[in-house]
Amino acid sequence: MSEASGSPETHPQPASAPAEPEPSWQGDDPREPRPDLLEDPAPWLHRMRSVAPVNETPIGIWRLYRYADCMRVLRELPAGVRRTDGSPGQAAMGGGGLSGEGGQFMLQQDPPNHTRLRKLVSKAFTPRAIEHWRPRTREIVDELLTPALEAGELEVMGGLALPLPSQLICEMMGVPVEDRKLFTDWTTRGIHILRAEFLSEEERADVQDAILHLADYFNALIAKRRNSLTDDLLSVMIRAEEEGDRLSPDELLVQSIGLLAAGFETTVGLIGLGAKNFARFPDAAAQLRAEPGAITTAVEECLRFEGPIGMTTRVLHAAAEFDGRVIPKETTVWLSLWSSNRDPAVFQDPDRFDITRDPNSHLAFGGGVHQCLGAHLARMETQEALGALVQRTSLLEPRYDRVEWGPSLFRVPASLPMGLRAA
Repeated sequence: MSEASGSPETHPQPASAPAEPEPSWQGDDPREPRPDLLEDPAPWLHRMRSVAPVNETPIGIWRLYRYADCMRVLRELPAGVRRTDGSPGQAAMGGGGLSGEGGQFMLQQDPPNHTRLRKLVSKAFTPRAIEHWRPRTREIVDELLTPALEAGELEVMGGLALPLPSQLICEMMGVPVEDRKLFTDWTTRGIHILRAEFLSEEERADVQDAILHLADYFNALIAKRRNSLTDDLLSVMIRAEEEGDRLSPDELLVQSIGLLAAGFETTVGLIGLGAKNFARFPDAAAQLRAEPGAITTAVEECLRFEGPIGMTTRVLHAAAEFDGRVIPKETTVWLSLWSSNRDPAVFQDPDRFDITRDPNSHLAFGGGVHQCLGAHLARMETQEALGALVQRTSLLEPRYDRVEWGPSLFRVPASLPMGLRAA
Protein backbone atom coordinates (compact mmCIF):
# COMPACT_ATOMS: atom_id res chain seq x y z
CA MET A 1 0.00 0.00 0.00
CA SER A 2 1.73 3.10 -1.09
CA GLU A 3 1.34 6.76 -1.82
CA ALA A 4 2.74 6.28 -5.27
CA SER A 5 1.38 6.23 -8.78
CA GLY A 6 2.47 3.18 -10.70
CA SER A 7 5.33 2.66 -13.10
CA PRO A 8 5.51 5.10 -16.03
CA GLU A 9 9.16 4.11 -16.53
CA THR A 10 7.80 0.97 -18.15
CA HIS A 11 6.51 3.06 -21.05
CA PRO A 12 8.23 2.50 -24.38
CA GLN A 13 9.70 4.57 -27.15
CA PRO A 14 7.14 5.82 -29.67
CA ALA A 15 6.60 3.58 -32.68
CA SER A 16 8.29 6.24 -34.85
CA ALA A 17 11.11 7.20 -32.48
CA PRO A 18 13.69 9.56 -34.00
CA ALA A 19 16.91 8.00 -35.20
CA GLU A 20 18.88 10.19 -32.81
CA PRO A 21 16.69 10.85 -29.75
CA GLU A 22 17.03 14.16 -27.98
CA PRO A 23 19.64 13.50 -25.26
CA SER A 24 17.45 14.67 -22.39
CA TRP A 25 14.77 12.02 -22.70
CA GLN A 26 16.45 9.35 -24.83
CA GLY A 27 13.39 8.79 -26.98
CA ASP A 28 11.46 7.36 -24.01
CA ASP A 29 8.04 9.00 -24.34
CA PRO A 30 5.87 8.60 -21.20
CA ARG A 31 2.69 8.78 -23.30
CA GLU A 32 3.43 5.42 -24.91
CA PRO A 33 2.97 2.05 -23.15
CA ARG A 34 6.09 -0.08 -22.78
CA PRO A 35 5.12 -3.69 -22.01
CA ASP A 36 8.52 -4.94 -23.21
CA LEU A 37 10.08 -3.52 -20.04
CA LEU A 38 7.79 -5.35 -17.63
CA GLU A 39 9.93 -8.49 -17.70
CA ASP A 40 13.08 -6.72 -16.50
CA PRO A 41 13.20 -2.91 -16.38
CA ALA A 42 16.63 -2.85 -14.67
CA PRO A 43 18.87 -2.66 -17.79
CA TRP A 44 16.92 0.28 -19.23
CA LEU A 45 16.89 2.06 -15.87
CA HIS A 46 20.64 1.51 -15.46
CA ARG A 47 21.08 3.21 -18.84
CA MET A 48 18.84 6.14 -17.94
CA ARG A 49 20.58 6.59 -14.59
CA SER A 50 23.96 6.66 -16.34
CA VAL A 51 23.13 8.59 -19.51
CA ALA A 52 20.15 10.81 -18.65
CA PRO A 53 19.61 10.82 -14.86
CA VAL A 54 17.88 14.21 -15.06
CA ASN A 55 15.65 14.50 -18.09
CA GLU A 56 12.70 16.49 -19.39
CA THR A 57 10.06 14.56 -21.31
CA PRO A 58 8.26 15.86 -24.41
CA ILE A 59 5.20 16.66 -22.27
CA GLY A 60 7.06 18.84 -19.77
CA ILE A 61 7.28 16.31 -16.94
CA TRP A 62 10.81 15.77 -15.61
CA ARG A 63 12.25 12.45 -14.42
CA LEU A 64 14.96 11.71 -11.88
CA TYR A 65 16.74 8.34 -11.74
CA ARG A 66 19.43 8.67 -9.06
CA TYR A 67 18.87 7.85 -5.41
CA ALA A 68 20.39 11.10 -4.11
CA ASP A 69 18.24 13.24 -6.41
CA CYS A 70 15.05 11.39 -5.49
CA MET A 71 15.85 11.62 -1.78
CA ARG A 72 16.47 15.33 -2.15
CA VAL A 73 12.98 15.84 -3.57
CA LEU A 74 11.32 13.54 -1.03
CA ARG A 75 13.05 14.82 2.09
CA GLU A 76 14.69 18.20 1.50
CA LEU A 77 13.12 20.37 -1.20
CA PRO A 78 9.76 22.14 -0.90
CA ALA A 79 7.50 19.83 -2.89
CA GLY A 80 4.11 18.14 -2.71
CA VAL A 81 1.59 16.27 -4.82
CA ARG A 82 -0.16 19.48 -5.85
CA ARG A 83 0.86 22.92 -7.08
CA THR A 84 1.22 25.72 -4.56
CA ASP A 85 -2.26 27.02 -5.44
CA GLY A 86 -3.76 23.61 -4.54
CA SER A 87 -4.46 22.47 -8.10
CA PRO A 88 -3.27 19.03 -9.27
CA GLY A 89 0.07 18.90 -11.02
CA GLN A 90 0.43 17.65 -14.58
CA ALA A 91 -0.27 13.89 -14.52
CA ALA A 92 0.60 14.11 -10.84
CA MET A 93 -2.05 11.99 -9.24
CA GLY A 94 -4.68 11.22 -11.78
CA GLY A 95 -6.32 14.54 -12.49
CA GLY A 96 -9.90 14.62 -11.28
CA GLY A 97 -9.60 11.81 -8.78
CA LEU A 98 -12.63 10.00 -7.42
CA SER A 99 -14.73 13.01 -6.62
CA GLY A 100 -14.16 15.24 -9.64
CA GLU A 101 -12.52 17.88 -7.43
CA GLY A 102 -8.88 17.07 -8.03
CA GLY A 103 -8.84 14.00 -5.85
CA GLN A 104 -9.90 13.94 -2.18
CA PHE A 105 -8.01 10.81 -1.17
CA MET A 106 -5.24 11.61 1.30
CA LEU A 107 -2.41 10.64 -1.04
CA GLN A 108 -3.75 13.26 -3.46
CA GLN A 109 -3.55 16.01 -0.83
CA ASP A 110 -0.79 18.16 0.64
CA PRO A 111 -0.61 19.53 4.20
CA PRO A 112 -2.56 20.75 6.00
CA ASN A 113 -5.42 18.70 4.52
CA HIS A 114 -3.23 15.62 4.02
CA THR A 115 -2.13 15.85 7.66
CA ARG A 116 -5.73 16.15 8.82
CA LEU A 117 -7.02 13.19 6.79
CA ARG A 118 -4.09 10.95 7.64
CA LYS A 119 -4.34 11.73 11.36
CA LEU A 120 -7.95 10.57 11.46
CA VAL A 121 -7.02 7.04 10.34
CA SER A 122 -3.32 6.66 11.19
CA LYS A 123 -3.89 4.95 14.57
CA ALA A 124 -5.10 1.85 12.73
CA PHE A 125 -1.76 1.55 10.91
CA THR A 126 0.79 2.02 13.69
CA PRO A 127 3.27 -0.83 14.26
CA ARG A 128 1.45 -1.79 17.47
CA ALA A 129 -1.95 -1.84 15.76
CA ILE A 130 -0.62 -3.92 12.86
CA GLU A 131 1.06 -6.44 15.18
CA HIS A 132 -2.39 -7.14 16.60
CA TRP A 133 -3.24 -8.62 13.18
CA ARG A 134 -0.18 -10.88 12.87
CA PRO A 135 -1.80 -13.98 14.48
CA ARG A 136 -4.81 -13.66 12.18
CA THR A 137 -2.51 -13.20 9.19
CA ARG A 138 -0.68 -16.38 10.18
CA GLU A 139 -4.00 -18.27 10.32
CA ILE A 140 -4.99 -17.13 6.83
CA VAL A 141 -1.58 -18.09 5.42
CA ASP A 142 -1.89 -21.55 6.98
CA GLU A 143 -5.39 -21.97 5.54
CA LEU A 144 -4.04 -21.12 2.09
CA LEU A 145 -0.78 -23.07 2.15
CA THR A 146 -1.86 -26.35 3.79
CA PRO A 147 -3.94 -27.66 0.87
CA ALA A 148 -1.34 -26.42 -1.62
CA LEU A 149 1.41 -28.33 0.16
CA GLU A 150 -0.72 -31.46 0.17
CA ALA A 151 -1.34 -31.07 -3.57
CA GLY A 152 2.31 -30.28 -4.30
CA GLU A 153 1.47 -27.20 -6.33
CA LEU A 154 0.47 -23.59 -5.85
CA GLU A 155 -0.57 -20.83 -8.21
CA VAL A 156 1.08 -18.14 -6.10
CA MET A 157 -1.00 -15.16 -7.21
CA GLY A 158 -4.48 -16.68 -6.92
CA GLY A 159 -3.59 -19.02 -4.06
CA LEU A 160 -1.61 -16.72 -1.74
CA ALA A 161 -0.59 -13.28 -2.96
CA LEU A 162 -4.13 -12.06 -3.72
CA PRO A 163 -6.33 -13.79 -1.12
CA LEU A 164 -4.17 -12.93 1.90
CA PRO A 165 -4.04 -9.11 1.69
CA SER A 166 -7.52 -8.81 0.20
CA GLN A 167 -9.06 -10.89 2.99
CA LEU A 168 -7.12 -9.09 5.69
CA ILE A 169 -8.04 -5.60 4.49
CA CYS A 170 -11.69 -6.76 4.34
CA GLU A 171 -11.51 -7.88 7.96
CA MET A 172 -9.69 -4.74 9.05
CA MET A 173 -12.14 -2.41 7.33
CA GLY A 174 -15.31 -4.39 7.98
CA VAL A 175 -15.98 -5.15 4.32
CA PRO A 176 -17.75 -8.50 3.68
CA VAL A 177 -15.11 -11.00 2.59
CA GLU A 178 -17.59 -12.65 0.23
CA ASP A 179 -17.55 -9.44 -1.85
CA ARG A 180 -13.80 -9.67 -2.38
CA LYS A 181 -13.97 -10.73 -6.03
CA LEU A 182 -16.16 -7.75 -6.86
CA PHE A 183 -13.97 -5.06 -5.37
CA THR A 184 -10.67 -6.61 -6.49
CA ASP A 185 -11.86 -6.32 -10.09
CA TRP A 186 -13.20 -2.79 -9.59
CA THR A 187 -10.02 -1.72 -7.83
CA THR A 188 -7.68 -3.14 -10.47
CA ARG A 189 -9.59 -1.23 -13.13
CA GLY A 190 -10.30 1.91 -11.13
CA ILE A 191 -6.75 2.50 -9.88
CA HIS A 192 -5.78 3.48 -13.43
CA ILE A 193 -7.33 6.88 -12.62
CA LEU A 194 -3.81 7.68 -11.40
CA ARG A 195 -2.66 7.83 -15.03
CA ALA A 196 -5.76 9.67 -16.23
CA GLU A 197 -3.84 11.98 -18.56
CA PHE A 198 -2.67 8.98 -20.60
CA LEU A 199 -5.95 7.04 -20.85
CA SER A 200 -7.73 6.43 -24.13
CA GLU A 201 -11.45 7.19 -24.27
CA GLU A 202 -12.23 3.48 -23.95
CA GLU A 203 -9.90 3.10 -20.96
CA ARG A 204 -11.33 6.21 -19.34
CA ALA A 205 -14.86 4.85 -19.64
CA ASP A 206 -13.78 1.55 -18.09
CA VAL A 207 -12.08 3.34 -15.19
CA GLN A 208 -15.11 5.52 -14.57
CA ASP A 209 -17.40 2.47 -14.62
CA ALA A 210 -15.24 0.73 -11.98
CA ILE A 211 -15.13 3.85 -9.78
CA LEU A 212 -18.91 4.28 -9.95
CA HIS A 213 -19.38 0.65 -8.88
CA LEU A 214 -17.00 1.19 -5.96
CA ALA A 215 -18.81 4.39 -4.95
CA ASP A 216 -22.24 2.73 -5.05
CA TYR A 217 -20.92 -0.25 -3.07
CA PHE A 218 -19.33 1.84 -0.34
CA ASN A 219 -22.23 4.29 -0.07
CA ALA A 220 -24.53 1.35 0.67
CA LEU A 221 -22.03 -0.21 3.08
CA ILE A 222 -21.49 3.07 4.96
CA ALA A 223 -25.23 3.66 5.28
CA LYS A 224 -25.66 0.17 6.71
CA ARG A 225 -22.69 0.49 9.08
CA ARG A 226 -23.89 3.78 10.57
CA ASN A 227 -26.62 1.82 12.33
CA SER A 228 -24.26 -0.82 13.74
CA LEU A 229 -20.85 0.65 14.47
CA THR A 230 -18.11 -1.77 15.58
CA ASP A 231 -14.36 -1.44 16.04
CA ASP A 232 -13.47 -1.99 12.36
CA LEU A 233 -11.74 0.71 10.33
CA LEU A 234 -14.89 1.74 8.47
CA SER A 235 -16.63 2.39 11.80
CA VAL A 236 -13.55 4.24 13.04
CA MET A 237 -13.73 6.56 10.03
CA ILE A 238 -17.48 7.08 10.39
CA ARG A 239 -17.07 8.34 13.93
CA ALA A 240 -13.52 9.67 13.46
CA GLU A 241 -12.94 12.76 15.48
CA GLU A 242 -9.70 14.49 16.30
CA GLU A 243 -9.83 17.89 18.00
CA GLY A 244 -13.43 18.34 16.88
CA ASP A 245 -12.75 17.37 13.26
CA ARG A 246 -14.77 14.80 11.31
CA LEU A 247 -14.80 13.42 7.80
CA SER A 248 -17.45 14.86 5.50
CA PRO A 249 -19.64 12.33 3.64
CA ASP A 250 -17.60 12.78 0.43
CA GLU A 251 -14.32 12.49 2.33
CA LEU A 252 -15.52 9.36 4.10
CA LEU A 253 -16.49 7.73 0.80
CA VAL A 254 -13.19 8.58 -0.90
CA GLN A 255 -11.00 7.54 2.06
CA SER A 256 -12.88 4.24 2.28
CA ILE A 257 -12.36 3.43 -1.38
CA GLY A 258 -8.77 4.65 -1.31
CA LEU A 259 -7.76 2.67 1.76
CA LEU A 260 -9.32 -0.49 0.39
CA ALA A 261 -7.51 -0.10 -2.94
CA ALA A 262 -4.19 0.88 -1.39
CA GLY A 263 -4.57 -1.80 1.27
CA PHE A 264 -4.00 -4.80 -0.94
CA GLU A 265 -3.12 -4.27 -4.61
CA THR A 266 0.55 -3.35 -4.19
CA THR A 267 1.00 -5.99 -1.48
CA VAL A 268 -0.34 -8.59 -3.93
CA GLY A 269 2.50 -7.62 -6.24
CA LEU A 270 5.09 -7.59 -3.45
CA ILE A 271 4.23 -11.11 -2.27
CA GLY A 272 4.11 -12.46 -5.83
CA LEU A 273 7.41 -10.89 -6.87
CA GLY A 274 9.04 -12.05 -3.63
CA ALA A 275 7.91 -15.64 -4.21
CA LYS A 276 9.19 -15.42 -7.78
CA ASN A 277 12.63 -14.38 -6.57
CA PHE A 278 12.86 -17.09 -3.92
CA ALA A 279 12.09 -19.61 -6.66
CA ARG A 280 14.58 -17.93 -9.00
CA PHE A 281 17.32 -17.86 -6.36
CA PRO A 282 17.18 -21.18 -4.49
CA ASP A 283 20.32 -20.28 -2.51
CA ALA A 284 18.41 -17.37 -0.96
CA ALA A 285 15.53 -19.71 -0.08
CA ALA A 286 17.99 -22.16 1.51
CA GLN A 287 19.55 -19.32 3.47
CA LEU A 288 16.16 -18.26 4.81
CA ARG A 289 15.32 -21.83 5.80
CA ALA A 290 18.60 -21.96 7.75
CA GLU A 291 18.02 -18.51 9.27
CA PRO A 292 14.26 -17.99 9.77
CA GLY A 293 14.91 -14.72 11.59
CA ALA A 294 16.24 -13.26 8.36
CA ILE A 295 12.66 -12.85 7.08
CA THR A 296 12.66 -9.23 8.24
CA THR A 297 15.68 -8.23 6.16
CA ALA A 298 14.53 -10.58 3.38
CA VAL A 299 11.30 -8.63 2.92
CA GLU A 300 13.24 -5.35 2.85
CA GLU A 301 15.37 -6.85 0.07
CA CYS A 302 12.23 -7.91 -1.80
CA LEU A 303 11.05 -4.31 -1.60
CA ARG A 304 14.40 -2.99 -2.87
CA PHE A 305 15.24 -5.61 -5.48
CA GLU A 306 11.88 -5.87 -7.23
CA GLY A 307 9.06 -3.89 -5.69
CA PRO A 308 5.73 -3.45 -7.47
CA ILE A 309 5.79 0.37 -7.63
CA GLY A 310 8.11 1.92 -10.19
CA MET A 311 7.80 5.59 -9.42
CA THR A 312 6.27 8.27 -7.27
CA THR A 313 5.36 11.84 -8.16
CA ARG A 314 6.04 15.27 -6.68
CA VAL A 315 5.40 18.85 -7.80
CA LEU A 316 8.24 21.25 -7.00
CA HIS A 317 7.14 24.22 -4.91
CA ALA A 318 10.35 26.09 -5.73
CA ALA A 319 12.80 25.91 -8.61
CA ALA A 320 15.65 23.46 -8.05
CA GLU A 321 18.90 22.69 -9.85
CA PHE A 322 20.04 19.18 -10.73
CA ASP A 323 23.27 18.64 -12.67
CA GLY A 324 23.28 22.24 -13.78
CA ARG A 325 19.73 22.04 -15.12
CA VAL A 326 17.04 24.09 -13.40
CA ILE A 327 13.62 22.49 -12.98
CA PRO A 328 11.08 25.32 -12.65
CA LYS A 329 8.65 25.82 -9.78
CA GLU A 330 5.28 24.03 -10.20
CA THR A 331 6.85 21.35 -12.42
CA THR A 332 5.74 17.74 -12.03
CA VAL A 333 8.68 15.40 -11.37
CA TRP A 334 8.62 11.61 -11.59
CA LEU A 335 11.01 9.93 -9.16
CA SER A 336 12.17 6.48 -10.24
CA LEU A 337 11.99 4.19 -7.21
CA TRP A 338 13.16 1.18 -9.18
CA SER A 339 16.24 2.98 -10.46
CA SER A 340 17.02 4.51 -7.06
CA ASN A 341 16.81 1.12 -5.41
CA ARG A 342 19.44 -0.27 -7.82
CA ASP A 343 21.76 2.76 -7.60
CA PRO A 344 25.34 1.50 -7.10
CA ALA A 345 26.23 4.76 -5.37
CA VAL A 346 24.09 3.56 -2.45
CA PHE A 347 23.75 -0.22 -2.73
CA GLN A 348 26.75 -2.50 -3.09
CA ASP A 349 26.29 -5.03 -5.88
CA PRO A 350 22.75 -3.69 -6.45
CA ASP A 351 21.66 -6.38 -8.92
CA ARG A 352 22.26 -9.15 -6.39
CA PHE A 353 19.32 -10.47 -4.35
CA ASP A 354 20.82 -10.44 -0.83
CA ILE A 355 18.28 -11.29 1.86
CA THR A 356 20.62 -10.23 4.68
CA ARG A 357 21.46 -6.83 3.17
CA ASP A 358 21.91 -4.33 6.00
CA PRO A 359 21.61 -1.40 5.91
CA ASN A 360 18.95 -1.31 3.23
CA SER A 361 17.63 2.22 2.88
CA HIS A 362 15.39 1.54 -0.12
CA LEU A 363 12.74 3.98 -1.30
CA ALA A 364 9.99 1.45 -2.00
CA PHE A 365 7.59 3.26 0.36
CA GLY A 366 8.48 6.74 -0.84
CA GLY A 367 9.44 9.30 1.77
CA GLY A 368 8.67 12.56 3.51
CA VAL A 369 5.17 13.43 4.69
CA HIS A 370 3.71 11.09 2.06
CA GLN A 371 5.63 8.06 3.32
CA CYS A 372 3.34 5.07 2.79
CA LEU A 373 0.70 4.85 5.53
CA GLY A 374 0.39 1.08 5.09
CA ALA A 375 4.11 0.24 5.14
CA HIS A 376 3.86 -1.70 8.42
CA LEU A 377 0.87 -3.69 7.13
CA ALA A 378 2.56 -4.58 3.84
CA ARG A 379 5.73 -5.65 5.63
CA MET A 380 3.89 -7.82 8.16
CA GLU A 381 1.74 -9.58 5.55
CA THR A 382 4.72 -10.25 3.31
CA GLN A 383 6.86 -11.53 6.21
CA GLU A 384 4.16 -14.02 7.13
CA ALA A 385 3.38 -15.10 3.55
CA LEU A 386 6.93 -15.52 2.27
CA GLY A 387 8.28 -16.78 5.59
CA ALA A 388 5.74 -19.61 5.67
CA LEU A 389 6.07 -20.39 1.95
CA VAL A 390 9.83 -20.84 2.20
CA GLN A 391 9.95 -22.48 5.64
CA ARG A 392 7.29 -25.05 4.83
CA THR A 393 8.89 -26.15 1.56
CA SER A 394 12.19 -27.71 0.56
CA LEU A 395 11.67 -26.81 -3.10
CA LEU A 396 9.92 -24.05 -5.05
CA GLU A 397 9.81 -25.03 -8.71
CA PRO A 398 8.64 -22.43 -11.25
CA ARG A 399 6.22 -23.92 -13.79
CA TYR A 400 6.27 -21.07 -16.26
CA ASP A 401 8.66 -20.04 -19.01
CA ARG A 402 7.91 -16.34 -18.76
CA VAL A 403 5.92 -14.30 -16.27
CA GLU A 404 2.54 -13.12 -17.50
CA TRP A 405 1.68 -9.67 -16.17
CA GLY A 406 -1.75 -8.64 -14.93
CA PRO A 407 -3.79 -5.53 -15.83
CA SER A 408 -2.77 -3.69 -12.66
CA LEU A 409 -1.31 -0.19 -12.85
CA PHE A 410 1.53 -1.66 -10.79
CA ARG A 411 3.96 -4.47 -11.63
CA VAL A 412 1.86 -7.46 -10.57
CA PRO A 413 2.15 -10.93 -12.13
CA ALA A 414 -1.07 -12.40 -13.52
CA SER A 415 -0.10 -15.93 -12.46
CA LEU A 416 2.87 -17.79 -11.00
CA PRO A 417 2.28 -21.55 -11.03
CA MET A 418 4.83 -23.42 -8.92
CA GLY A 419 5.51 -26.95 -7.85
CA LEU A 420 6.04 -27.39 -4.11
CA ARG A 421 7.89 -30.00 -2.12
CA ALA A 422 6.83 -29.95 1.55
CA ALA A 423 9.66 -29.64 4.04
